[in-house]
Amino acid sequence: MPSSDYDSACLPDILPLYYRRLFPFSQYYRWLNYGGVQKNYFQNREFSFTLKDDIYVRYQSFTTQNELEKEMQKMNPYKIDIGAIYSHRPNQHNTVKSGTFQALEKELVFDIDMTDYDDVRSCCSAADICPKCWTLMTIAIHILDRALRDDFGFQHLLWVYSGRRGVHCWVCDEAARKLSVAARSAVAEYLSLVKGSDETVKKVVLTDPIHPFIRESLVVVERYFPRYALQDQDLLHVRKELQQEFQNEKKPEIRWKLLKDEAKRKQGTSKKNQHFEKEIMLQYCYPRLDVNVSKGVNHLLKSPFSVHPKTGRISVPIDLKELETFDPFAVPTISLICEELDRPRTVEEDEKSKETKDKENEKDTAESRKIRDYKRTSLAKYVKYFDQFLDGMARSWKGELLKKSDLQKDF
Repeated sequence: MPSSDYDSACLPDILPLYYRRLFPFSQYYRWLNYGGVQKNYFQNREFSFTLKDDIYVRYQSFTTQNELEKEMQKMNPYKIDIGAIYSHRPNQHNTVKSGTFQALEKELVFDIDMTDYDDVRSCCSAADICPKCWTLMTIAIHILDRALRDDFGFQHLLWVYSGRRGVHCWVCDEAARKLSVAARSAVAEYLSLVKGSDETVKKVVLTDPIHPFIRESLVVVERYFPRYALQDQDLLHVRKELQQEFQNEKKPEIRWKLLKDEAKRKQGTSKKNQHFEKEIMLQYCYPRLDVNVSKGVNHLLKSPFSVHPKTGRISVPIDLKELETFDPFAVPTISLICEELDRPRTVEEDEKSKETKDKENEKDTAESRKIRDYKRTSLAKYVKYFDQFLDGMARSWKGELLKKSDLQKDF
């Protein structure tokens, strides 16, 4: 992935600036504190930092937003991972009686990585991505988002670009955070369709009747398949029987029709392979989940707004209203947003800044300066969307807090 304005050697110099002036700590704390509905929820959360030279520090935990801020500004992590909410404070796990330190809750998470699609993309491989294969991530988000909302009833889904070659989903509803390992496994299995090792040729097998969830997924896949698989990936490698017909027909869509017609002719009245074209489409385009990430309560996942050390890109939330036009190559790098901070202000920005200062006289000045800082950079629209996501969650927290206060009144 080209990141022409980014040089990883500069990371130790610009990370301190990012954590001091740009990282959205107040929104970050607001998210992980979940409205303070549950006592010690933020305090018992595990954070893990990867420092320079791959030094890995687990079981970090913090009492307040201020404490988290100070520690991150002191350590300047190359990568931040978020873990579970534990029975005790993670930074005191060594002082707790053996066997009592338990992971209790965590968001239900999903990790989709482009490397898992290497057998169905010819444009790139390994960590490389391009606009052609990014379509697979768009398909995955459409399918999983619909299923998690409509089939499971979840509402608060945060989709995040990993900063390099994939996407993560954080399902933040209270019901999702409280799921057991068995329930998480059941959800992950329900959503998994492409199965088998690298050697397995046929990885999708459909049986009658086709499950409604698969039918819904096919609606999405059928929309993208002709462009993605037939044109961008040139799926159709020819067998002898079709070679003659294919030589006369160069259009991939017509070749696909010829292939289906030939298969139907050979199949005759047999029920075997009756869903072969659906199976091919799903094998090429259906989301490929790392189910182990979703199953474990104590599994760590890269944090939103972490920087990817290889590309320099920020791990930003994805606004699903703009999913079709989301471009991973347009996501800002840490170098870019730090440069944007140094640009001289325009007259208009100066005016706005003055207004903001007047309004925020009573607010904490360091916090308000940070807000003004990120608003001057390409990070602004992603933080704004994160704010909107949090506003949606806050409405459900208010409901929970009201319920709690009503219950207390009853006693």
